[in-house]
Order: sequence, then structure tokens, then C-alpha cells
Amino acid sequence: MVWEECVARLQDELSPEVFNTWIRPLRARYGEGESHLRLIAPNRYVREEVQTRYLARIEELIDLYSEAATPMVVELSETNRVRAAQPARSGRLTATEALNPGFTFETFVEGKSNEMAKAAALQVANNTGKSYNPLLLYGGTGLGKTHLMQAIGNEALRQRSRDRVVYIHSQQFVQEMVKAIREGTIQDFTQHYRTLEILLIDDVQFFANKVQSQDQFFHIFNALSEPGRQMVLTCDRYPRDVEGLEERLKSRFVWGLTVEVEPPELETRVAILLRKAEAEGFELDDEVAFFIAERIRSNVRELEGALRLVHANAVFDGVRITTEQVSSVLKRILAIHARQITIDEIQRVVAEHYRVTVSDILSKRRSRTLVRPRHVAMYLTKVLTNHSLPEIGKSFGDRDHTTVLHACNKIREAKESNVELAEDCRNLERLLTT
Repeated sequence: MVWEECVARLQDELSPEVFNTWIRPLRARYGEGESHLRLIAPNRYVREEVQTRYLARIEELIDLYSEAATPMVVELSETNRVRAAQPARSGRLTATEALNPGFTFETFVEGKSNEMAKAAALQVANNTGKSYNPLLLYGGTGLGKTHLMQAIGNEALRQRSRDRVVYIHSQQFVQEMVKAIREGTIQDFTQHYRTLEILLIDDVQFFANKVQSQDQFFHIFNALSEPGRQMVLTCDRYPRDVEGLEERLKSRFVWGLTVEVEPPELETRVAILLRKAEAEGFELDDEVAFFIAERIRSNVRELEGALRLVHANAVFDGVRITTEQVSSVLKRILAIHARQITIDEIQRVVAEHYRVTVSDILSKRRSRTLVRPRHVAMYLTKVLTNHSLPEIGKSFGDRDHTTVLHACNKIREAKESNVELAEDCRNLERLLTT
């Protein structure tokens, strides 16, 4: 067979480690009279690496060994992307995206930044339609919202395999609705969604300014609000902050429980890296994990992407992953992160937010109107830069490192009960990092 010949050639061309990591896991499926070859990767990391580095060579070899008159079509996909959607009454399968079986509660790394979101998601998965309907998770990109959402779907299907569960991105929902209107099947489209047990819909901020889509979703939302049915939504910000979203939808989105997923703290970032390395089958020293986690703070997606790049280069070069290797491979990425934020910038932005001056923040005065912005500025400096406590203290009017530590702990603890403070820190961090 063509694929077997291609594999044999690649095994000769590549090192054993590279071949076993990226090529051996692929599985081949033929279709349309063997004019179509589907290569199935075990996960998206293998698929992305093969797509980037090996697919062009694979296509060359397929053309070389194929005896067909026309070139064979090669498609690369993932084995674990199995559709969770069910046919609509017309027999048409909506183009919903698939649940990823890898997104489970067991593979989700929990920390202080996401523990409430995980607890709420578990509660929903175990009590579908009875707790928190809808559950809405909001926060920046790459923080694990989609992972938790799909973990709910996967757990629900594990417990109740006959449940009709659909995961779909809001943009795909809009495209499907437009197609249904054009084809005259809008009743089938809406009926399909109204008969689900669980609807998982990602990034609802994309409904903004799409009046007809919002109207259709409003009626679907009402139908799924009945007992026994469950909705889980994600958004990149608190729903009431989304411009172009109808008030009636905003109010319904926060009917149930709305939970923020925040950027992971250092310890959680380290745990994510170690867990990912273990899942991908390679060793990562704690020292290296801390080295990466201390320098990449933006989100989980970028953290995992950096690790994937480091591992791929280590495999190709046949070396161990060390801090020196990481510094070399991620030189450009680390440089961008390192130059992003300065202490002067943090002090200026915080001072402007609280309507005080930088001189006020650096002064020895301890009035209530100055202590809060001073502590917030110290806290953000510790979170967003690599400066040590003594360095931060020196930059804040030659204060002792214990003063900085006290300020950071005070803000971290107060954020848990003070909604206004938490919102201030969140907005300031977003302003400084974007």
C-alpha cells in the first residue's frame, strides 16, 4: 500500500526519535477508491507538527509511490475529534465542532486562578440542568475555558451516553443559521438545538451586532432553560461589557452562575508544563519548568506552545531540554515578554487609574487614598515582571522587601472578597499586557 511504502521511506530518512514521535503515531484511512488518503494524528500537537514539518514531504512520497493517474488527495486530521452532535429531524448533521476527549477534568490543571470555575463545571457535569443554568465562564484567551466546557460534555456523556450533547463555536452557529435560512431549513435548524440535553457554546461575544442570530439564539436559550436541559457558555469578558449584545441576552447569560477564569499563577503554570510534558512522554526538569513559567505569564495556550517548540527542537537536535536550550530556542519570545512591562510603566498606569501621582505612590505618606494604589502597583510589579522583592522595594521609594511581600499578600487576599479591587487589578493587568 502507498502509505506503508511512504512510512518505510520516512523511517530511513528520519532519526528513530523523530520518526517514533511524529510519524509512527499516524494512522491511515483510504477513501473514494483509494484516491483519498486520510492521515489521523492522536492529538493536535502531533497534527500541527506533521502539518508544519512533514506533510509536504509526505505528499511528495505519496505522489512518488501512487500508481493512480491523478494525484492522491492527502488529508490530515485528529483521531479523537469524534462528533457529539446528532442528526436533525431532516437527517442533516449540523456542522458542530467535536468534543475533544482529551479535555477532561482529570487533564485540567487546577490552581487558585481557576478553582472556582472547575468546581462549578464539575457540579454542572454531575447535575445537568439542575445546577447553574446557564454556567458562563469568562476571561481572556487561552486560559482553559474551552477545556472546562468540553470536560462538562465529556463527563456528561461518560455518565449518560445517550445524552444529546453539542459543542459549537458561536461563529459556526451563525454560519449554520445563515445556511439554514438560505436552504429553507431554519425550522430543522432550530428544532435540532431545542431538543438537546446539553448545549456548549463558545465565545458568545461573537453574537454581538448580529441581530437575527441573537433573535434565534434567544428562543433556543429559552427552550433550553427548561428543567433537565443545560447550557454552558464562554465569553472573553463579562457579558454586560459586550457592546452590540441585546440586553435580553445579557440578562439571560448571567441568569445562572458567572465565573471568571483568571491567568494562572506561577505554581499553576509550572504544574501545567510538567503535566503537559508527562502527557507528551518526555522529561522536563522542575528547574526548566520554573524557568519557562517565570517568563511566560500570558496564558496557557502560549505556555504550551512554547513548550511544544522547545521539545520539537530538542528532538531534532538530539539534546536534553535545559535552561540554556530554552533560552536559545525561545530567544525571540522571551525577549518580547521581558520588554513588555517596566516598573515605571506600572507605576504610571496605576497612578492614572487611581488619580494620584507617581510621586504620591513613591512617597512615605500612608493615607488611605495612597496605600491602596501603592500596594496594587507593588502587586502588579511582582506578577508582571521578573524583578525580585528587594528590586521592587528599591523602585518604590527604597522600601524593604518585606514591605513589598506584605503588600502583595494583602492585595492577593483582598481580591478574593473585594469585587471592586479584583476588577481594578484585572483591568490594570489587561491594560498593561495588551
